[in-house]
Amino acid sequence: MPSLFRRKPTDLVEEATAEVTPAEESASARPRGYTPSKKELGRETPKRPTAGRRAVGDTKPLTKQEARERRRQLRAESAAEFRKEGGPRDRAPERGLARDVVDSRRTVGTWFFGGALVVLIGSANTMPPEVRFASNLLWGLLAIALVVDSVLISRKIKKLVRQRFPNTDQRMGSLYLYAIMRSITFRRMRAPVPRVNLGDKI
Repeated sequence: MPSLFRRKPTDLVEEATAEVTPAEESASARPRGYTPSKKELGRETPKRPTAGRRAVGDTKPLTKQEARERRRQLRAESAAEFRKEGGPRDRAPERGLARDVVDSRRTVGTWFFGGALVVLIGSANTMPPEVRFASNLLWGLLAIALVVDSVLISRKIKKLVRQRFPNTDQRMGSLYLYAIMRSITFRRMRAPVPRVNLGDKI
Protein backbone atom coordinates (compact mmCIF):
# COMPACT_ATOMS: atom_id res chain seq x y z
CA MET A 1 0.00 0.00 0.00
CA PRO A 2 1.58 3.27 -1.06
CA SER A 3 2.31 5.89 1.65
CA LEU A 4 -0.05 8.83 1.86
CA PHE A 5 2.89 11.17 2.44
CA ARG A 6 4.94 10.14 -0.61
CA ARG A 7 5.03 12.86 -3.26
CA LYS A 8 4.21 12.11 -6.84
CA PRO A 9 7.00 12.20 -9.43
CA THR A 10 5.07 14.80 -11.42
CA ASP A 11 5.22 17.23 -8.48
CA LEU A 12 8.99 16.94 -8.31
CA VAL A 13 9.29 17.68 -12.01
CA GLU A 14 7.09 20.77 -11.72
CA GLU A 15 9.15 22.15 -8.84
CA ALA A 16 12.43 21.55 -10.67
CA THR A 17 11.21 23.25 -13.83
CA ALA A 18 9.51 26.18 -12.09
CA GLU A 19 10.36 29.53 -13.66
CA VAL A 20 13.05 31.52 -11.84
CA THR A 21 12.56 35.29 -11.89
CA PRO A 22 15.47 37.57 -12.95
CA ALA A 23 15.60 39.06 -9.43
CA GLU A 24 15.93 35.62 -7.85
CA GLU A 25 18.52 34.58 -10.41
CA SER A 26 20.66 37.68 -9.83
CA ALA A 27 20.24 37.29 -6.07
CA SER A 28 21.57 33.75 -6.20
CA ALA A 29 24.64 34.95 -8.15
CA ARG A 30 25.51 37.72 -5.69
CA PRO A 31 28.39 37.22 -3.29
CA ARG A 32 27.81 37.00 0.42
CA GLY A 33 27.42 40.37 2.12
CA TYR A 34 26.16 42.11 -1.04
CA THR A 35 24.17 45.29 -0.45
CA PRO A 36 21.50 45.99 -3.07
CA SER A 37 21.50 49.36 -4.72
CA LYS A 38 18.67 51.86 -4.51
CA LYS A 39 17.82 51.14 -8.12
CA GLU A 40 17.42 47.43 -7.40
CA LEU A 41 15.21 48.20 -4.42
CA GLY A 42 13.00 50.42 -6.53
CA ARG A 43 14.07 53.66 -4.86
CA GLU A 44 15.13 56.83 -6.57
CA THR A 45 17.88 59.06 -5.31
CA PRO A 46 16.31 62.39 -4.35
CA LYS A 47 17.60 65.32 -6.28
CA ARG A 48 19.44 68.02 -4.41
CA PRO A 49 17.62 71.35 -4.20
CA THR A 50 18.89 73.83 -6.72
CA ALA A 51 17.73 76.90 -4.82
CA GLY A 52 20.65 79.01 -3.72
CA ARG A 53 23.18 77.10 -5.80
CA ARG A 54 25.27 78.97 -8.29
CA ALA A 55 25.00 77.82 -11.86
CA VAL A 56 28.21 76.89 -13.58
CA GLY A 57 28.15 79.66 -16.15
CA ASP A 58 26.67 82.47 -14.04
CA THR A 59 29.94 84.20 -13.04
CA LYS A 60 32.83 85.28 -15.17
CA PRO A 61 36.42 84.78 -14.02
CA LEU A 62 37.93 87.84 -12.37
CA THR A 63 40.53 89.85 -14.20
CA LYS A 64 43.93 90.42 -12.58
CA GLN A 65 42.92 93.92 -11.56
CA GLU A 66 39.63 92.73 -10.05
CA ALA A 67 41.36 89.89 -8.19
CA ARG A 68 43.96 92.32 -6.81
CA GLU A 69 41.21 94.69 -5.69
CA ARG A 70 39.34 91.82 -4.07
CA ARG A 71 42.43 90.75 -2.12
CA ARG A 72 43.00 94.33 -0.99
CA GLN A 73 39.39 94.56 0.18
CA LEU A 74 39.67 91.28 2.12
CA ARG A 75 42.87 92.45 3.81
CA ALA A 76 41.22 95.73 4.79
CA GLU A 77 38.21 93.91 6.24
CA SER A 78 40.47 91.50 8.14
CA ALA A 79 42.53 94.38 9.56
CA ALA A 80 39.40 96.27 10.62
CA GLU A 81 38.01 93.15 12.33
CA PHE A 82 41.31 92.53 14.11
CA ARG A 83 41.50 96.12 15.30
CA LYS A 84 37.96 95.94 16.66
CA GLU A 85 37.90 92.45 18.18
CA GLY A 86 41.54 91.38 18.29
CA GLY A 87 42.86 87.90 17.66
CA PRO A 88 42.13 84.61 19.44
CA ARG A 89 44.60 85.43 22.23
CA ASP A 90 42.73 88.67 23.00
CA ARG A 91 39.33 87.08 23.64
CA ALA A 92 39.92 85.59 27.07
CA PRO A 93 37.95 87.57 29.71
CA GLU A 94 41.08 87.91 31.85
CA ARG A 95 42.85 89.63 28.97
CA GLY A 96 39.90 91.93 28.47
CA LEU A 97 40.19 92.92 32.11
CA ALA A 98 43.93 93.56 31.70
CA ARG A 99 43.21 95.80 28.70
CA ASP A 100 40.63 97.75 30.67
CA VAL A 101 43.11 98.33 33.50
CA VAL A 102 45.63 99.78 31.04
CA ASP A 103 43.11 101.77 28.99
CA SER A 104 41.53 103.41 32.04
CA ARG A 105 44.73 105.20 33.06
CA ARG A 106 47.51 107.32 31.65
CA THR A 107 50.65 105.24 31.37
CA VAL A 108 54.31 106.24 31.31
CA GLY A 109 54.85 103.85 28.43
CA THR A 110 53.00 106.11 25.99
CA TRP A 111 55.70 108.75 26.56
CA PHE A 112 58.56 106.27 26.48
CA PHE A 113 59.22 106.25 22.74
CA GLY A 114 58.93 110.02 22.47
CA GLY A 115 61.42 110.36 25.32
CA ALA A 116 63.70 107.82 23.68
CA LEU A 117 63.75 109.92 20.51
CA VAL A 118 64.69 113.02 22.50
CA VAL A 119 67.43 111.06 24.28
CA LEU A 120 68.75 109.74 20.96
CA ILE A 121 69.03 113.23 19.53
CA GLY A 122 70.39 114.79 22.71
CA SER A 123 73.07 112.16 23.25
CA ALA A 124 74.74 112.77 19.88
CA ASN A 125 78.44 113.63 20.00
CA THR A 126 77.76 116.97 18.35
CA MET A 127 75.67 118.11 21.32
CA PRO A 128 77.17 120.03 24.23
CA PRO A 129 78.04 118.01 27.33
CA GLU A 130 75.19 119.60 29.29
CA VAL A 131 72.62 118.45 26.72
CA ARG A 132 74.03 114.94 26.67
CA PHE A 133 73.95 114.80 30.46
CA ALA A 134 70.33 115.98 30.51
CA SER A 135 69.44 113.38 27.87
CA ASN A 136 71.01 110.56 29.89
CA LEU A 137 69.25 111.79 33.02
CA LEU A 138 65.92 111.87 31.18
CA TRP A 139 66.53 108.33 29.91
CA GLY A 140 67.16 107.07 33.41
CA LEU A 141 64.07 108.78 34.79
CA LEU A 142 61.91 107.35 32.00
CA ALA A 143 63.23 103.86 32.62
CA ILE A 144 62.56 104.07 36.36
CA ALA A 145 59.08 105.52 35.81
CA LEU A 146 58.26 102.77 33.31
CA VAL A 147 59.29 100.05 35.76
CA VAL A 148 57.26 101.59 38.59
CA ASP A 149 54.20 102.04 36.37
CA SER A 150 54.47 98.45 35.12
CA VAL A 151 54.61 97.15 38.69
CA LEU A 152 51.52 99.15 39.65
CA ILE A 153 49.61 97.88 36.61
CA SER A 154 50.62 94.28 37.33
CA ARG A 155 49.56 94.51 40.96
CA LYS A 156 46.15 95.85 40.04
CA ILE A 157 45.64 93.17 37.43
CA LYS A 158 46.63 90.47 39.91
CA LYS A 159 44.15 91.77 42.47
CA LEU A 160 41.22 92.08 40.06
CA VAL A 161 41.83 88.74 38.34
CA ARG A 162 41.91 86.90 41.68
CA GLN A 163 38.68 88.60 42.71
CA ARG A 164 36.71 88.10 39.50
CA PHE A 165 38.29 84.95 38.07
CA PRO A 166 39.40 82.81 41.02
CA ASN A 167 39.51 79.67 38.86
CA THR A 168 41.39 81.20 35.94
CA ASP A 169 43.79 79.09 33.92
CA GLN A 170 45.68 82.12 32.60
CA ARG A 171 49.29 82.53 33.65
CA MET A 172 49.73 85.76 35.57
CA GLY A 173 53.15 86.44 34.07
CA SER A 174 51.64 86.28 30.60
CA LEU A 175 48.88 88.72 31.63
CA TYR A 176 51.44 91.15 33.08
CA LEU A 177 53.52 91.13 29.91
CA TYR A 178 50.38 91.50 27.80
CA ALA A 179 49.31 94.58 29.78
CA ILE A 180 52.80 96.14 29.81
CA MET A 181 53.16 95.80 26.04
CA ARG A 182 49.79 97.48 25.65
CA SER A 183 50.78 100.26 28.06
CA ILE A 184 53.74 101.29 25.88
CA THR A 185 51.54 101.48 22.77
CA PHE A 186 49.87 104.75 21.83
CA ARG A 187 46.19 104.67 22.71
CA ARG A 188 45.03 105.24 19.14
CA MET A 189 47.15 102.33 17.90
CA ARG A 190 45.97 99.76 20.43
CA ALA A 191 44.16 96.66 19.20
CA PRO A 192 41.53 95.78 20.13
CA VAL A 193 40.37 99.36 20.48
CA PRO A 194 39.88 100.56 24.07
CA ARG A 195 36.37 99.98 25.38
CA VAL A 196 36.76 102.21 28.47
CA ASN A 197 37.62 105.86 28.81
CA LEU A 198 40.44 107.41 30.78
CA GLY A 199 39.49 107.63 34.43
CA ASP A 200 36.76 104.95 34.28
CA LYS A 201 36.54 102.71 37.33
CA ILE A 202 37.41 99.09 36.60
